[in-house]
Amino acid sequence: MGFWNTRGLRGSALEDLINFTNDYYRQRGLALFQKIPTPITPVRVDNKNRTITLAYFDQQSTVDYMGVVQGIPVCFDAKETSLKSLPIQNIHPHQIQFMEDFQKQKGISFLLVHFSAIDKFYFLPFETLQKYWTESQKGGRKSIPLDAFEQQYCIEQKSGILQYLEAINTYLIHQQ
Repeated sequence: MGFWNTRGLRGSALEDLINFTNDYYRQRGLALFQKIPTPITPVRVDNKNRTITLAYFDQQSTVDYMGVVQGIPVCFDAKETSLKSLPIQNIHPHQIQFMEDFQKQKGISFLLVHFSAIDKFYFLPFETLQKYWTESQKGGRKSIPLDAFEQQYCIEQKSGILQYLEAINTYLIHQQ
């Protein structure tokens, strides 16, 4: 079993931004997304500060968010990197399998990736992710380079809102 510690807070600023965006979308009736919690069992608790300092994962998580956009099922995982590539090791086999199964059910799966060094956000379609994942499993490249992230899927941030519904719309137009 994996263990959770303070490293579990990585990406929390990105998560806060996505949660704020999702609330904005919900309030306007544009989309409904829910953060999927990772089930943990606390091992050590700091009662004074009311915090869990050590825990183990009960089971593997799937993706970070699931929801629906105008009747279309959507799931995505949020990733952040300080590099100019996304390490494949940040994506787990069970996540790939879940996203693939989700796609087979006519849903949309993707990664929402933040390149913190250049402060850019991208929508990475599952098809692209799967291509790089498969190549890495065969001994190929172990990361997805920045230039693999298409400009048409660059996500603008306006007034604290990640405009990722626009990227989903662009993706749907190109799937027709």
